[in-house]
Amino acid sequence: MKITPLSLLVLILLGHSVCCQRPAVVNVGAIFSFDTVIGRVAKAAMEAAASNINEEPSILNGTKLNLIVEDANCSVFMGAIRALQVIGREVVAIIGPQSSSIAHVISEIANNLQLPLVSYAASDPTLSALQFPYFFRTIQSDSYQMAAMADLIHFYEWKEVIAIYVDNEYGRNGISALGHELGKKMLKISFKFPLPTDYDTDSITGVLNKLKLLGTRVYVVHVNPDPKLRIFNLAQKLDMMARNYVWLATDWLSATLDTLSPENQTSLTILEGVVGFRQHVPQTTQEKAFVSRWRKMQQDGKVNSELNVYGLYAYDTVWAVAYAIDKFLNAHNNIRFSLSSKLQDAKGSNIQLGNLKVFDGGKLLVKILQDTSFTGLTGQFQFNPDRNLVSSAYDVINIARMAIRTVGYWSNYSGLSISPPETFKGEEITKSSLDWKLDGVTWPGGITERPRGWVVSDNGRPFRIAAPNRASFVEFVTEIHGSHSMHGYCIDVFNEARKLVPYDIPYRFEPFGDGRRNPDYNELMRKVADDVFDAAVGDIAIVTNRTRIVDFTQPFIATGLVIVAPVSRSKSGAWVFLKPFTVEMWSVTAAAFVVIAVVIWILEHRVNDDFRGSPRRQLITMFMFSFSTLFKANQEQTISTLGRMVMVVWLFLLLVITSSYTANLTSILTVQRLSSSITGIDSLIAGSWPIGYQVGSFAYSYLTESLNIPGSRLISLGSPEEYEKALRLGPSRGGVAAIVDELPYVELFLSNQTDYGIVGQPFTKSGWGFVFQKDSPLAVDMSTTILKLAETGKLQKLHEKWFCKHGCASEKGRRPDRNELHFSSFRALFLLCGGFTLAALLVFFIRTVRQYMRYTRKKQMGPSTPSSSARSSARFSVVIHNFFEFIDEKEEAIKKIFTQHDDVQPQTSGSGI
Repeated sequence: MKITPLSLLVLILLGHSVCCQRPAVVNVGAIFSFDTVIGRVAKAAMEAAASNINEEPSILNGTKLNLIVEDANCSVFMGAIRALQVIGREVVAIIGPQSSSIAHVISEIANNLQLPLVSYAASDPTLSALQFPYFFRTIQSDSYQMAAMADLIHFYEWKEVIAIYVDNEYGRNGISALGHELGKKMLKISFKFPLPTDYDTDSITGVLNKLKLLGTRVYVVHVNPDPKLRIFNLAQKLDMMARNYVWLATDWLSATLDTLSPENQTSLTILEGVVGFRQHVPQTTQEKAFVSRWRKMQQDGKVNSELNVYGLYAYDTVWAVAYAIDKFLNAHNNIRFSLSSKLQDAKGSNIQLGNLKVFDGGKLLVKILQDTSFTGLTGQFQFNPDRNLVSSAYDVINIARMAIRTVGYWSNYSGLSISPPETFKGEEITKSSLDWKLDGVTWPGGITERPRGWVVSDNGRPFRIAAPNRASFVEFVTEIHGSHSMHGYCIDVFNEARKLVPYDIPYRFEPFGDGRRNPDYNELMRKVADDVFDAAVGDIAIVTNRTRIVDFTQPFIATGLVIVAPVSRSKSGAWVFLKPFTVEMWSVTAAAFVVIAVVIWILEHRVNDDFRGSPRRQLITMFMFSFSTLFKANQEQTISTLGRMVMVVWLFLLLVITSSYTANLTSILTVQRLSSSITGIDSLIAGSWPIGYQVGSFAYSYLTESLNIPGSRLISLGSPEEYEKALRLGPSRGGVAAIVDELPYVELFLSNQTDYGIVGQPFTKSGWGFVFQKDSPLAVDMSTTILKLAETGKLQKLHEKWFCKHGCASEKGRRPDRNELHFSSFRALFLLCGGFTLAALLVFFIRTVRQYMRYTRKKQMGPSTPSSSARSSARFSVVIHNFFEFIDEKEEAIKKIFTQHDDVQPQTSGSGI
């Protein structure tokens, strides 16, 4: 047939008209499992949303939204088949699925066919926008829910939890996110127990029986919604809903409970004390109106389930897709599909994939959907760059007395709070855990106090506690004659601490070592870390390399490495009274007595008759007065004001000096003084003498690794007897010059020795503690009880019981430091006294010079005064001589001369008139 140009033009115009015409119907697919807790609610909610959208003239502008629903039947395979069937009907978007496992498969299909996939229930955090650019999530990701769960666990101060989860993408990836969040807070999942995707009562029972054998009692349950609540039903039958148990559930539980009909609320009795989360939905007018509409739908028989938050999110999801399609049509007016070149190659195969078409506007619709924002039933509906909802918040619920109570809220910007998250909008929020708060919670067993969260493992065996079977220093810990019964100071401390722990600890001691030589303590630490023992009790030093593999309690005794060496007693000689002061101090003090003697004589000579007379008498008086102040027996009294000021300061200085001298001399005469050629660790390192250490002690590694002392210089010793023999022989006869060991051992050794002592100061600081496996909560509780023992004085009493029968070992054998007092200790007092003395002398000389000048003027005005030329020719030496003669005169006589001259002058003036 021949086509005329006019006909061709008409065909082109008609084709263009069809392409630009707004479609009458737009198809949207919805894939989910109909007969499930979430599916029953979501189906009714989405159908209600589609009906409302089609009735609303302001959206889609006459285009009908056709919702095509398909049942995935809880199967990944069926979900993929249904997805392909829906896509074959030229849908522009797919809502769902509710299963994360199905979402992974359909997302791959959606990527290739450029179809937006919007899920209101797939919470797997690994469904990321980077891997699946067409995937949107209108529910909270489990990464947020697990952050909330980790904050809740941290809030109640539990250190370990056990995870029970369904073994699929939803369960595994959710628990993986929980482990990541707990790790940020130095917490952990101690055990993970997966359940099959189609788990039954037998698989649940098997898991619960394993849980009972473990010590951790905090369980996090992350499974699919289960209207039969089988896990909790079986837990109750196994008596696992009692005291000391903690059950935490993710939002699957609230989704299940919210859909229960009133007649089924009796099932809440088995959930007494369970704490869980619910997706937070603000109470708005829209939400309340939809709840009322839902109740009317129930009355009309259109729905047979109660409403949960998944229904609200499903409703808003349909609206979000409709808003995006409306904007898309307003911009383009048409929807086009095209065949995929990748799928054309499959036409020749038996798999009919060639009919699947690519949505040409998929990329644009994704961009529009990304920017969609509106206020829905669940609050502000808006996507973040990861295509999750911007707001993330949860209600914290607690089931108690057959009711679901909201005890608080969690959001990613406010943490745990008793105020709804929307009240914090626009405020500066602190995320400090110190500000977190929840209302009171009722726990399993009806208790309100926080459960401890763990018990000693209920696996039929007692706690295995290793105790060193020492061959020496058995006062600390050893076995009683092969009886597997341990005794000693460390054992007594452990038993007293155990009594204060608020729960029973079934345990047994297991001796570590053969009792013929001291065991290797580092090997003992490795056995605790390798679960050969649960704990270790004994004289175990807390050192860095051990803390890397085990946990220690609070130290119950302070210790450190010290040096013990041969010493000789220094007897008090005839000159012992000189030892309190150094030579410098004695010299300065003697000089001070002389200076004070001279100063007081200068200040008192002109006014005090006691300081006048012949030169010999004045010299004796001057020094007798100065030295007699030491005994407060001076007969002479100071008269001048300046002299008294100087004496006050001098007597204060003298009081301090004499008191210090008396105290130090007393110490010298009463405290045993020891002397040794070794003065401390520095002299020991610098020398080449052999050094002893105790077998099994960490002293060897410290001396060789930290102080770089050659191992050839170190000699192992196993008992106090070997200590005494090695020190007595000395380095010249095959012994040692000194022994380096921990302070408690050395003090016990020295309690029966008089020829040895501690030299220098402890050069390490450490302590002994009890050992537990890493992250054992018992270590924390035992640390608390050790602190209580210290506060009540019980630790000191135990120490005295074992080591102070004949005087405490710590009071014996330590070499005291040289306690001579140095001038530097009194420098400030001497400067103060010297300053006052110089000031007094300065005032005295100024005053005396003024008196001498006045005296000279009076003398020049007399009748026998020589001429001016004669005065000017007077020699300087004569002036100085006259000045000293003036000073030697008594001040009272000088004042009389001034008085007489003042009386004569008026008479002379009167006769002239």
